[in-house]
Amino acid sequence: MPKQKTVFTCNNCAYETGRWLGRCPTCGGFNTFEESVVVPAVKSSSSNGRSKVAPTGAGKAQKIGEVQSLEDDKFATGLGELDRVLSGGIVPGSLILLGGEPGIGKSTILLQICQKQDFNILYVSGEESPGQIVLRANRLGKFEDNLFVLAENNISAVEIEIERHNPQLLIIDSIQTMMHPDLTSAAGSITQVRECTSLFMQMAKSRAMATIIVGHVTKDGAIAGPKILEHMVDCVLYFEGESRGGFRIIRAVKNRFGATGEIGIFEMVGSGLAAIANPSEYMLTGRPLNAAGSAITCAMEGSRPILAEVQALVAPTKAPNPRRVSSGMDYNRVNMLLAMVEKRCRLPLSMADCYINIAGGMKLTEPAADLAAIAAIMSSSKNTSINPHMLIFGEAGLAGEVRATNHAQRRIDEAAKLGFNEAIIPQANLKGLKRPDGMKILGVSSISELMSLIIE
Repeated sequence: MPKQKTVFTCNNCAYETGRWLGRCPTCGGFNTFEESVVVPAVKSSSSNGRSKVAPTGAGKAQKIGEVQSLEDDKFATGLGELDRVLSGGIVPGSLILLGGEPGIGKSTILLQICQKQDFNILYVSGEESPGQIVLRANRLGKFEDNLFVLAENNISAVEIEIERHNPQLLIIDSIQTMMHPDLTSAAGSITQVRECTSLFMQMAKSRAMATIIVGHVTKDGAIAGPKILEHMVDCVLYFEGESRGGFRIIRAVKNRFGATGEIGIFEMVGSGLAAIANPSEYMLTGRPLNAAGSAITCAMEGSRPILAEVQALVAPTKAPNPRRVSSGMDYNRVNMLLAMVEKRCRLPLSMADCYINIAGGMKLTEPAADLAAIAAIMSSSKNTSINPHMLIFGEAGLAGEVRATNHAQRRIDEAAKLGFNEAIIPQANLKGLKRPDGMKILGVSSISELMSLIIE
């Protein structure tokens, strides 16, 4: 029998050591080490000390022209927005990681995928009983007999049911509840998550069985467990949005079978998640017209242009430390833009509370939203409204210059479809740009020029 080995693993960074440490030497965390027992696999060695590996034939190299493409084997999920994120559908044998906050709708959308298929599906839940799953399923509608439900967290029992039903789709809800019987650590520990994911990956590849595993997230929004978890899987999807609202976004941050950065937008309704066909129109619904501190920009989410409203509120304060609050934009970048506007445009922002918000729960990460945020700050500071049918986008530099952005034509065309008649864009993007009929396009090279256009 192989000798057991005790290791201590850091819960933050998965650093392993043979003894307990009060502080992790890699990430600096205190009291983050957890003890686990690992049983090494039995190795059969030859006379020269090297282990013997039985030839399986799977390791033979092939010419790239002889390898069969998996593009034609994809199957649709039945949800158009999710298929868009997955570049057409789910690839057999792929391993997909779906993460999101509690109550965001992860289990709901997984059941909706099951509802659209005609092959065997095994839904494994380590958190709910079969009765609880059926209770949710009844709210979504009718299900066929090809869906099998299992409430189990022992991975050996799950493997037996896989052999019994031979599903083409396996759903694990969630990976933090699964346990390997050979490991002594508790469910959800780094060792358990890593080993269970590795076994599910082997089963998925060997059986050409698509597998979706649900991952819990930390308070910072990252998927709990070791970072290697995201390296092991084929696709990583993040479920975003306000759990108390009706707006949901699925974002692909990794996809070995298609483009990353694609998003799918859904609305939570009584019968589950419904796809939003025109997200730009949805984002702008209900926005106030002719209100100070509101500017419209266009963000590129993958290959899709989406219009979003940037709101700013600048309020004078007598407090020694004015407040800076950002929702939907990077906090540090907002502070940089505020300092830039105060320095280059001589606005007294250091004596005012400043709030920035992206309406609808969107998170804008690309620098093309800089110009709209600056315009909203200027508008609120001067209490002057911006043309509600004006599009503003561009990247701002610390010197106050406005830099060109990519996909300018697609952003302009998206705004024209929704009836926008004016746009302020970087001067460098005017070259070669096709102006839609009825739209006035102005180019700026500095934020001081922007201020002269929107503040009359």
